[in-house]
Amino acid sequence: MNKKHTYTRRDFVKTSIAAFTTLTILPRHVYGGAGVTPPSEILTRAVIGTGGMGMGHVTGMNKGCKLLAVCDVDEKHLANALKAAGPDAKGYKDWQEVIARKDIDIIHIPTPPHWHALMSIAAAQAGKDIWCEKPMSRTIAEGEAVVAAVAKHERIFRLNTWFRFQDNFYGMGVPVKPIKKVVESGMLGWPLKVTLSATTGFDWKFGWVGRTDLVEQPVPPGLDYNAWLGPAPLKPYHPHRVHGTFRGYWDYDGGGLGDMGQHYLDPIQYLLAKDGDSPIEIESDAPKQDLDAVGTWRRIRFKYADGCEIILDGANADKDAAFIAGPNGKIMKGFKSDIPDFAKKVAELKDPEPQLTDFVQAVRTRKKFALNEINGHRSCTLVNLGKTALQTGRVLHFDSKTQRFINDDNANTYVNQPMRAPWKI
Repeated sequence: MNKKHTYTRRDFVKTSIAAFTTLTILPRHVYGGAGVTPPSEILTRAVIGTGGMGMGHVTGMNKGCKLLAVCDVDEKHLANALKAAGPDAKGYKDWQEVIARKDIDIIHIPTPPHWHALMSIAAAQAGKDIWCEKPMSRTIAEGEAVVAAVAKHERIFRLNTWFRFQDNFYGMGVPVKPIKKVVESGMLGWPLKVTLSATTGFDWKFGWVGRTDLVEQPVPPGLDYNAWLGPAPLKPYHPHRVHGTFRGYWDYDGGGLGDMGQHYLDPIQYLLAKDGDSPIEIESDAPKQDLDAVGTWRRIRFKYADGCEIILDGANADKDAAFIAGPNGKIMKGFKSDIPDFAKKVAELKDPEPQLTDFVQAVRTRKKFALNEINGHRSCTLVNLGKTALQTGRVLHFDSKTQRFINDDNANTYVNQPMRAPWKI
């Protein structure tokens, strides 16, 4: 979305001088094209939410862009962020003031997940590009709304999990790329079964569970608890609900599944070529879940129309599980296989299609980042399908095209949950 601008004498002088140089340098607002940023210009950014993971966004991510603003509803978090942000950054308590700034190009959103969709949509509407933490959205409908807003306003979106394109993928000991080569080659056969468990190198962090014994506590000075809750239901304050332990409550996240789900599942979606697809059947094995506090679970199974399965073995019941098993072979933890001459065969395989993995380059060229709002929504849908299976406690059937549960009104209430006024999608 182009920003409105009155063409001034200053702009005329700048563009006239540039016309006589070999490199044309134009300010952002006269460069032309929807959201196009001139390659000679330093991009600017802001971070909304500066506790925990938020400080990583302040100090360690996208450092090639100039940080102009940090924002948090907790005065202590904000003070710490300002100390680390550098002299150009201004502090805010109201995130809407940050998004309203016309001199900021990129909005980082490392808030709790119940804010991700609202802030992403508002940023897109304001003409900002977006770097959002995982999980991308707290519900399926929120994810759909983010996809629509990013498309409508022609924004560049990045989700902050990276294993589909860099770093070793947990227990595999290698990046996803060589595993993708094996799957694409057909060496393992089809359909495939993927198991994520302690045996295969994936820890589901069951420490992220909620408490059912919370007694209301005074809100500490400096924390705007009402603003922290935002669209979430109004519930009595307790320190276990906020900051480092918020993931244990359905109103804000989904426990270890919400915390680690996209890290683990997005690369699996990529490996199975399911970036435009979702499972048709979801089944959970878990204790009955509390309406407020997230509990543990033993197993969640996702089944696709083509027979592929993803098993989340939270109980680590299958001690002999392969990471990926097909009719013709397996890949185990440590990228080991029962296929003869496996390493030699992998080295001879064709590389997968290249991905755009530089976010700044994606912003400058207006080309989609490797993990964007579209494939990110599908991998977040895996997380949200698993959450709904846990909360309903039964086998669910899902239409991948409509992204709604089939003949299940109760399950569909989890797809599009109401927000506390005045917030809405």
